[in-house]
Amino acid sequence: MTVKEVVRTRAEPQTQYASRARYHTSENPFTFGYPPVPARQFLAERDRAFDPALPTGAIALDAAGNLGTPYPATSPTLLCRYLKIRASEHLRAAFAASGAIYYVMAGCGESRNAADVIAWGAGDVFCFPGGSETTHRAAGADCLLFVATDEPLLAFERLRPPAPQESVVDTVHWPAHEIERRFEAVWQRPVTENTTGHSVMFSTAALAPGYATIPSINVAINTLAPGADQRPHRHNGVAVTLAIQGEDIYSMIGGQRVNWSTGAAQITPATLLHSHHNRGVKRMRSLVIQDEGLHHYTRTPGFSFD
Repeated sequence: MTVKEVVRTRAEPQTQYASRARYHTSENPFTFGYPPVPARQFLAERDRAFDPALPTGAIALDAAGNLGTPYPATSPTLLCRYLKIRASEHLRAAFAASGAIYYVMAGCGESRNAADVIAWGAGDVFCFPGGSETTHRAAGADCLLFVATDEPLLAFERLRPPAPQESVVDTVHWPAHEIERRFEAVWQRPVTENTTGHSVMFSTAALAPGYATIPSINVAINTLAPGADQRPHRHNGVAVTLAIQGEDIYSMIGGQRVNWSTGAAQITPATLLHSHHNRGVKRMRSLVIQDEGLHHYTRTPGFSFD
């Protein structure tokens, strides 16, 4: 008896479970209904963060309206924020994420998560496990932090962060002076046909053999010498690029020119061919946050120069 004949002989009552079923029979099963990730800059958010009158608080780079998500998201898997902390004030935050990665844009202070305390200053990078409250305190001047988490990735699957004692994310501090020391060697490295940029990535021993900062996210500071070009390339991870230093910098993203604005973040959608160009007199410096950690783990980075 064939499968078709067996099915005809079965009397299947309609159940609530069967009523939930949907069937996708497209000729091309790789089509999907999600809206595309747009290439965009968060200029209004940057302007608010740099307003000296802004009180202590958080400014989310929320593109949920473009992405069609019911939760805040900068990209489908990333959520970034500016954290403004006025002099001698503090800010408490608890993110439903596996971890939170911070870059200190201005000021100095300290952050406490459970028993861990990090004293930070401008140019530092640090991270804490997600799921518990972190308190950030500014010293004698206003501070501005930029933070990235994987909250949308957890929200997509309705997941909760691991308990602190079970997290694979360690509390880690990458001080600015050590980052600069590493760059001295990077800048001496000759440019070859395999050079993708002059950058320093931030990783931990806990996530070896990968070099992600937290499991799904990798973070780096990228640089580009005056007059230089970073050749066109593409990858499967979305990139959120925070312009730290430089003037007369622009990107070509999918054939469109995007002029950089210092202190603002921009999105480079996954798989789009893009390049970066420095026409200024200072070395370009940017913080690059990607969900490539996820693609490295699944062995699908999709990197190419064409």
